[in-house]
Amino acid sequence: MGIKLGMLGLGQFGSNFVKLFKAHPLVDKIVLCDCEASKLKTFTEDPFMQDKLSVSECCTSLDELVKKDVEAIVVITQPWLHAPQCLQVLNAGKHVYSAVPLISLPDDDVVLDWCHKLVEAVKRTGCQYMLGETTIYRPQTMFCKRKAAAGEFGEFVYAEGEYVHDVDGNLNGWSNLRNVVKARKTGKIGEQYGAVMAPYIAKGAKHNPMSYPTHSVSGPIHVMNTRAVKVSAYGVPNTNNDSFFEIDDFSNVFALFQLANGTSLRIAECREIGATSFDREESEIFRIFGKMGSFSRNVWQSNHRTVPGTAQPIMENVPNPADKVWPWAGFKEMKPAEMRDPLPPEVQEAFKPVCNPNATEKDDFQPTGHGGSHPYLVHEFVSSVAEGREPEIPAREAAHFMAMGAAAHKSAQRDGELVKVEQFD
Repeated sequence: MGIKLGMLGLGQFGSNFVKLFKAHPLVDKIVLCDCEASKLKTFTEDPFMQDKLSVSECCTSLDELVKKDVEAIVVITQPWLHAPQCLQVLNAGKHVYSAVPLISLPDDDVVLDWCHKLVEAVKRTGCQYMLGETTIYRPQTMFCKRKAAAGEFGEFVYAEGEYVHDVDGNLNGWSNLRNVVKARKTGKIGEQYGAVMAPYIAKGAKHNPMSYPTHSVSGPIHVMNTRAVKVSAYGVPNTNNDSFFEIDDFSNVFALFQLANGTSLRIAECREIGATSFDREESEIFRIFGKMGSFSRNVWQSNHRTVPGTAQPIMENVPNPADKVWPWAGFKEMKPAEMRDPLPPEVQEAFKPVCNPNATEKDDFQPTGHGGSHPYLVHEFVSSVAEGREPEIPAREAAHFMAMGAAAHKSAQRDGELVKVEQFD
């Protein structure tokens, strides 16, 4: 027997997930909610949705949705609404999935307060919260988690994570942040943006790239299964009076964290930088180095020392069938398919027509969305609810990502002063 699921938010991003959640074999019923009825119509009239979509229960407010006969609700709305809406879902006794980040507001203390509220609500209600951070289900993260679980990194020494995303995107216009912000200010909810931000602007609160740190910090933290303890950071301000950075004190921030496992972690969050990568895969990237094995740019390297306590040597994951050759080391770069974990066969088959509408029965399943992460995020949330277990990216880890960003921002405001990272575990 499967689960009954509600979905809040059918905008540009949320609409990418509707059919995936509907298609999952463990979902028996889906109820949709959006404050703009026209967006509901797109799916209520779609033949693909009819066998699981409860059209009569579709609604236009979260107040209505939490009263529906569903066990879990997916929240993919405007970023400043994520935390309060997720809290409402938890308080209604339902599990919740949140789009990233946990919340986005130009006040680090308010953000941390929401983090505490969500972590407390999970403990109090017994319901689960999962953050939909795409980096956790990129193939590179899956590969490194397997290597870490096998002890093949050895003792972790150093790691790097970065999200390099220029405000104007790349030369081909990919993901122009000006357009993203413009879209967030349109529609029935987007029109409220000015009123939401006004009190923060009035008191001089500042946004910055570390207000949304999840793409850069989550990979290394999740793979190493550790926490950041303290940080020293520096910021680079915008100097040409670009209106995009009107309430930002920095357009680029660079931070060095000390982790609980003794590792140093360098994080870069950049929004005004000419080095924006031509490939999305290269703009959300991390590298992890251990005393025995290291991962960088889809290449695994080892010094062949043995796993402690065994006589087994650490073997390099080479040669690999790939196009790009690293002649200076004789290594070949791994392709995503080599690094990615497989989904259950029945889930892959269910997702295939959604991710690959033109696929034939003979074609392999090709996951899509942010490095192929979208179907994995859907499967993890649905299966965690069905199995009654904590999801892979729970509230306390989501809160820690935001705490890392808040601490880095405070350090940058204080010219690199060492700042402790708030803990939630």
